[in-house]
Amino acid sequence: MPTRRGQKKSLKSELELEALGAPIEVRRHPAARRLTLRVSKTRRAVIVTVPAECRMEEAGRFLKNNLDWVRDRLGRVPSPVPFADGARIPLRGVMHRVVFKGPMRGSAVVWPEANGRGLPQLNVAGRVEHAPRRLRDWLVEQARADLDAQVATHAKSLGAKPRSITLRDQTSRWGSCTADGLLSFSWRLILAPAHVLDYVAAHEVAHLLEMNHGPRFWKHVARSMPRLEEAKRWLRTHGPDLHRYGAPAQ
Repeated sequence: MPTRRGQKKSLKSELELEALGAPIEVRRHPAARRLTLRVSKTRRAVIVTVPAECRMEEAGRFLKNNLDWVRDRLGRVPSPVPFADGARIPLRGVMHRVVFKGPMRGSAVVWPEANGRGLPQLNVAGRVEHAPRRLRDWLVEQARADLDAQVATHAKSLGAKPRSITLRDQTSRWGSCTADGLLSFSWRLILAPAHVLDYVAAHEVAHLLEMNHGPRFWKHVARSMPRLEEAKRWLRTHGPDLHRYGAPAQ
């Protein structure tokens, strides 16, 4: 990550001519002592953090001087995969091919189907313009069912009592837990292998007993989730990649 010692007007106008093909975000931070630059893998965005008193001209020069670094990092970010006919997306860690079937009577909205000739399919019925939304809604429903089941299992194992579960499309974390027992998860966990979703469920249920990441907390998680380290490694390595599925093409 390039840094340089040292304003939020907007650097976007200066960078449009460079055709980076990614959104530019400028963040002014009162505690920052130098300029920093990073590329978000989850949102494919260029983020510039600047000190409160940084001059716009200096910020612009800093960014332009690091355009090669930005292009290199952007080139390493996997391309978006929209929910489109023929797209390949994972479901519970297994890659599937999306097939838009068009209007069909008497069929489910979405249904998986084995294909002996290649990848299993995710068939989506209905008008083509509605198919991406239908597929996303179905994936959210599948995530809800799996998370409800795994949270109940871990709550029983640890003697915890969650109040409710919500699903969101958050980029900063896979799950969260409030002090009053409200659990929140990313629906994109349904794209990951089952043991990864299971780990995140166990992690958040354990927070109902310990609102920290101390030794007692990790003992609770390990007792409820034997594949703890394996799941953590998978999320570190592959987790950011899940955010590209369902994203619009650029």
